[in-house]
Amino acid sequence: MSKILIPLADGVEDIEAIAIYDILSRTDAELTLASIMPSNRITTLRNLVIEAPYRIEECLNTTWNLIALPGGKEGAECMHNSEPLMELIRAQIESSRWLGAICTAPVIVLGRHQLITNFKATCYKAFRSELSQYVKEVSDQRVVVDRNLVTSQSPGTAIEFALALVTCLFGEERTHSIAHTMNVLLPGK
Repeated sequence: MSKILIPLADGVEDIEAIAIYDILSRTDAELTLASIMPSNRITTLRNLVIEAPYRIEECLNTTWNLIALPGGKEGAECMHNSEPLMELIRAQIESSRWLGAICTAPVIVLGRHQLITNFKATCYKAFRSELSQYVKEVSDQRVVVDRNLVTSQSPGTAIEFALALVTCLFGEERTHSIAHTMNVLLPGK
């Protein structure tokens, strides 16, 4: 069974966190929501309160098939400063396991730590200039998959991003099935 970690921090973008969780919960993966804050309770950018079942420190001894990072500037900055999370992300990259980041997370969490210098990536448009300092190539595509890294732009691309994560882990057929049940039109369909 695939194990997926979704780190949460105060200030994460609501739609991104929830879209990742909702769509990946439609697979048979084991999902783990983990707070990187001092408590399990986090408050999103739009003041939604989420009680994460786990703290990030409880996730350190697990091998994750995917770590999916929601964006939101404040949340991404908290993630950037979380040493336990950064330890997990470094291990994920070094092991060539799947890593997803949307909105500001590709820049603030991954780029500022110089973790994706050899990748093509995208991010929230206001941060693309900064992203260009940290990656091989910046793309204006809504979702970019480069080897084991999946990046996306914003709340408006969150469903596409989450479906791309499904494709990476479970294949196109599973993605089409989930998209169909949600009445989501996939590109080119």
